Amino acid sequence: MAEQVSAGGMTAWEQAIGLSTILRKEARRILRIWVQTIVPPAITMSLYFIIFGQLRERIGSMSGFDYTQFIAPGLILMSVITNSYGNVVSSFFSAKFQRHLEEMLVSPLPNYIIILGHAAGGVMRGLIVGVIVTTVAMGFTDLEIRYPLIVVFTLFCTAITFSLGGMINAIFARKFDDVSLIPAFVLTPLTYLGGVFYSVDLLPGIWRTLSLFNPILYMINAFRYGMIGTTDVDLNTAFVMMGVFVFVLFGVCAVLIRKGVGIRE
Repeated sequence: MAEQVSAGGMTAWEQAIGLSTILRKEARRILRIWVQTIVPPAITMSLYFIIFGQLRERIGSMSGFDYTQFIAPGLILMSVITNSYGNVVSSFFSAKFQRHLEEMLVSPLPNYIIILGHAAGGVMRGLIVGVIVTTVAMGFTDLEIRYPLIVVFTLFCTAITFSLGGMINAIFARKFDDVSLIPAFVLTPLTYLGGVFYSVDLLPGIWRTLSLFNPILYMINAFRYGMIGTTDVDLNTAFVMMGVFVFVLFGVCAVLIRKGVGIRE
């Protein structure tokens, strides 16, 4: 039986080779500069635990849990968010800036393989950092995974979402300064206001209502539920939102690349 050939003239096996090639390139990049990509998050999160560990007796418990135990899932997911996003936005923009992205775009390789390859690199870095930060967290507090499937689903959906978000940022970026605008003025505020350090149930009515429009709040609470069994939001809503974000952002990336936005201009 003849092997099925795509519209672009590539077989499924050839597409798989293209995907694995992009992924290997991303993996080599992450490991080559591991001092920049892996070590800083571990140090940063250690400082968070040291500082808040000293304050936990004054702060007391949060939602019935020790304070460091309560913030640990949020800090883990925060590291996954920032590293997944940062990896793709820097890698994809560098490919665009150095003009070797054009070589992939003129090849028979489908655009969705290019998107998946770079997003997978972001997911890889996010998960590596997430495992390291989890290991660090276990040195500061008792941490267990109550619902492994929820933890895995939330981790992957969050990493994919922000990897795709980083790609959109890179597509529109015209200079290196543009790469840091969204993380500084959008991503960081939303992350810190997403319930990492507090329960939104403590907020006054209007502020709690406003917080419910923050998508990161749902991701952090879903992950916290998977880790320690408590949440401030409806889990079904959180799962639906994460799934919708993945599909919508992937579609946006596909449309932007097909139209050559930020690449052919």
